[in-house]
Amino acid sequence: MNPQSIMDLASPDVRDLIARSGVAVIPIGSTEQHGPHLPSGTDTMIAELIGESIATKLDALYVPFGPYGVTPIHAGHPGTISLRRSTFEALLTDILEELTALGVKTFVLVNWHEGNIPSMDAVAYSTQGRLGINIVAAQACYVAQRIYKEFGGELTHGGGIETLGVMAYDPELVLADRVTVPTRPKGAEELDEMRRSKEVYGFVTDVTELANDGWYGNPHWAKSTDAPTFADVVADEVIVRVQAAREARKVAQSR
Repeated sequence: MNPQSIMDLASPDVRDLIARSGVAVIPIGSTEQHGPHLPSGTDTMIAELIGESIATKLDALYVPFGPYGVTPIHAGHPGTISLRRSTFEALLTDILEELTALGVKTFVLVNWHEGNIPSMDAVAYSTQGRLGINIVAAQACYVAQRIYKEFGGELTHGGGIETLGVMAYDPELVLADRVTVPTRPKGAEELDEMRRSKEVYGFVTDVTELANDGWYGNPHWAKSTDAPTFADVVADEVIVRVQAAREARKVAQSR
């Protein structure tokens, strides 16, 4: 079943879906270099693929955000287009306000790019109470990392999990033959672990701090046999957490 996208539906059908569901799913990614073997739209493609699955399973309105995100750490690498935080936040705010006016009550933001997180959070904090809506942010990249870690998958820039996501989107876009061996620059994994810490963390402001050519990992970990289930596997786990977040809010509001 295809997602019920606002881009495809006629106006009365958008109205009826919102009245029935009250939920909108918005995928968010970025356009940035992903090495010699993955497309610059990797993050957006994967976010949209998972978002479509989530929207279908939730009977929700699917609302494309656009291909761009906040990714200044990749500036200067061909294929990268970064939005200013102010531009990104204004666009997301406008979309939330317009959809709220149409009757959407719950928003699921499905993100696959870490650089978007501060702006997503800022918009959620500034709009949720003001608009009287419920926003749930799903960092799908971290969900995928947790799911596939036990099978050897790694969430590195241009590595195995991202290769699997593009393979699921369109296998012809994966140019794995351009990478003969995995690349593991000294200190890259430690930097990734440091910047993703929930307790004490520093910042990577230029992707060349991780690797001179802007990517690292093992694209050959990804197998075509796992690609058909990728979106649904991640989407199902996201939905479990989304439903739990919605239930927690209902309990709190019932006091």
